[in-house]
Amino acid sequence: MSIGIIIQARTGSTRLPGKVLKPVAGKILLDHVLGRVLLVDFPFKIVVATSNLPQDDIIAEHCLDEGVSVFRGSETDVLDRYYQCALENSFEHIVRLTADNPFTDIEELTRLIERHLSEQNDYTHSFGIMPLGVGAEIFTIAALERSAHEGHAPNHREHVNEYIQEHPELFKTGLLEVSTSKHRPDLRLTVDTEEDYNRACAIATHAPDRWIGTEEAIGICTQSV
Repeated sequence: MSIGIIIQARTGSTRLPGKVLKPVAGKILLDHVLGRVLLVDFPFKIVVATSNLPQDDIIAEHCLDEGVSVFRGSETDVLDRYYQCALENSFEHIVRLTADNPFTDIEELTRLIERHLSEQNDYTHSFGIMPLGVGAEIFTIAALERSAHEGHAPNHREHVNEYIQEHPELFKTGLLEVSTSKHRPDLRLTVDTEEDYNRACAIATHAPDRWIGTEEAIGICTQSV
């Protein structure tokens, strides 16, 4: 069984250009994501999937310098980028993460993978309960392939998961249950705007030498209000 963690990353964000390379508590945002992923208690391969545009050469070069595998594909057809990356690496199950989520809950991600495999789901996620940017998702290569072949709408090509989410009758789906102490869907722990970036810096600076858990991040944000 091959599990792959594919992290999508590009410099062309319109709201916060170059955000994945911006410094957060001494290291770039992308490296926060990569560092957390290494804590996942499963055998897996990490691949950063970036675009084939020259502007994203810097992401590919950085990853290769850090010993992280890179796949390059379409900037706009992210679904195809994921599908081709999964095929190239012979992944049977694919965890999707993004390079603008530095606070992914690794404890819950490990549980997510376990539940996905034990229930033999096509798609399993932990969205809508914890803070935005903390959850994750995993799907089978069969589900990804069906999405790539049948999801023709623009939103399907831009957002890897939306064909699956729009067609629950086609896929066996699981939702991970988490502790109520992590139930803060109103809180943003992603980095999409300047305000998000400043919040992430404040949280990471609070404890720069260790990985901050979801409950602690919630507490830090609550105290700063």
